[in-house]
Amino acid sequence: MDTPRVGDSLPNAEHHEGGFRPMTELIRAHAAGSDGPVGGPQYGELIEQARVLMDRVRLILPSEELAKEAVATLEQLNARLAEAVVEEWSAPTWSRTDLPARGNITLPPYTVVEADSSGVTAEVVFRTFHLGGNAAAHGGHIALAFDDLCGMAAALSSRSITRTASLTVDYRSITPLNKPLTLKAHAERQEGRKIYLKATLHDGERLCAEASGLFIVLNPGQP
Repeated sequence: MDTPRVGDSLPNAEHHEGGFRPMTELIRAHAAGSDGPVGGPQYGELIEQARVLMDRVRLILPSEELAKEAVATLEQLNARLAEAVVEEWSAPTWSRTDLPARGNITLPPYTVVEADSSGVTAEVVFRTFHLGGNAAAHGGHIALAFDDLCGMAAALSSRSITRTASLTVDYRSITPLNKPLTLKAHAERQEGRKIYLKATLHDGERLCAEASGLFIVLNPGQP
């Protein structure tokens, strides 16, 4: 087994695939790590507070007064945040491997426990925002977690940039909210540019869901 190198799959001058990612931005962001994390030390707390907001809004039943107050507050905050919006590849979420799900608020928060060419093991928590119904996680959010971590496993196995071609999820039992779950993904085999993957999601010993995926290695310059 290779020595785990979580985060080292970030593209650099020797590892790139043409036009899929503008390498200059990511190389600069990676090099800037010695001067402090991209986005600053408070970026993680900002993402966490945004997640708390999402959790609250998922189940809120506001009065008219509270709704008006919240709208006014959010309008002001959104106007302020608009001043800091950057293009896709300058955002911190490609390099902040110190934060759950790299600080990407669109993903269920996960922490990588181990990652190398043999596979990825992560601890994932589906929060209140990810509610599907009757205290269980929504199947779409489960598929999203599988997709992201299978993509990581495909990249580490092939040492290339990949895209999802297909993902099949079988839901075996209820996936609970607000508790650490274990997601494992690994590449079974590679045939040319095709990488076949398997993944599982467990609550302790209980299997919640499993997935199989096909990922494609991109050609140089392929979007």
